[in-house]
Amino acid sequence: MAFCNSCGAALNPGTKFCNKCGAAAAAVPSASPVATVPAASTGGGSSALKIVLIVVGVIVLIGILGMASIGFFAYRVAKNAHVTQDGDHVKVDTPFGTVETSKDSGAVVQSMGVEIYPGAQVQKNGASTATFGAIHTATATFESTDSVDKVCAFYKSKFPNAVASTSESNRCTVVSNDSKNMITVNVETSGDATKFQISSVTKKGASGSSN
Repeated sequence: MAFCNSCGAALNPGTKFCNKCGAAAAAVPSASPVATVPAASTGGGSSALKIVLIVVGVIVLIGILGMASIGFFAYRVAKNAHVTQDGDHVKVDTPFGTVETSKDSGAVVQSMGVEIYPGAQVQKNGASTATFGAIHTATATFESTDSVDKVCAFYKSKFPNAVASTSESNRCTVVSNDSKNMITVNVETSGDATKFQISSVTKKGASGSSN
């Protein structure tokens, strides 16, 4: 029940003026609605997902940029490469050096000063040489009907001071290195025959054999 603020008389509900003293009745404030505070959103999972997506996006972008760089590099090399062919001799000039291939493996090996195993036949893929800056490489592959042991013994005798010489079942490797060049001979069984590859790495201006 409400009471008059002036005389203290009881007031009936809804009365605007006091029946005793005539004073205006004070307005009764209505109950304020309770504000509902929304529950805090749990955004931890969403934030983690965004971070993962950002990382994945960065990785994909780096991959795309890397592929584009490789593609541009290959395009530049291909654009500036010059290929010439004279019979079985093919020469490719690139901005980084020269690559040559030839079926005349004997000439390639002889230019390195390495003796070819007697009776060995040159493989169909022939020989190849490459020059990059001051480094010149040459590789030739041959085949012989003799055993691996015989071919290995031949080249071990040619390079008695080899820095490395290994022998396993049906294969061997001889590596000779000096101030002029490095010769590597790999011998292995190939079916009923013996296949061996001779490789040379020479610095520009150096020539000759290491045997």
